[in-house]
Amino acid sequence: MIDSALEYDFFLTKKDIISELKKETWLKNEDCLKDKIYMDQVYDILQSKPFKRMDNFIQHGTTTTLKHCLNVSYVSYKICKTLGFDYVSAARAGLLHDLFLYDWHECAKKTGNHFHGFTHPRVALNNAKKYYDLNKVEEDIIVKHMWPLTVIPPKYKEGYVVMYADKYCGFLETVNRFKNKSW
Repeated sequence: MIDSALEYDFFLTKKDIISELKKETWLKNEDCLKDKIYMDQVYDILQSKPFKRMDNFIQHGTTTTLKHCLNVSYVSYKICKTLGFDYVSAARAGLLHDLFLYDWHECAKKTGNHFHGFTHPRVALNNAKKYYDLNKVEEDIIVKHMWPLTVIPPKYKEGYVVMYADKYCGFLETVNRFKNKSW
């Protein structure tokens, strides 16, 4: 049985998250690199070799996986900080949510795995656990960021923030690819 107060809070939070996502200015001029509080929480990840490897792979349009994860991380951080959620876990998991370290566009051709959308959260979590110390919130965010493709929804509200931020940033990155093309 679903607790109606919990359900109400979730939908209220969903509305707040969506309204916060409209602040696209967070993605411009790499404001995150100027945000000392944010940088204090994620600097170790940003400087690590596994994270830097993500710059070798395209995620959406012409956006690298590194840039995509930076976008998702900072948007999630700002939303969680505004709403009084665990912004540190959201920021760190946002950086690591796509730490699968391969070109997913080529993966199906090479391996026959056509289910990247379903399988990469577990790959990203395994890689993240190998290279970084994660808390339970961060682990849950990473492995469930593709919900509803991952059948079980996020356990924590920060997971919903990262999930929505991921879809929002992916959409903007894909649209920007077409906006920059001359027809």
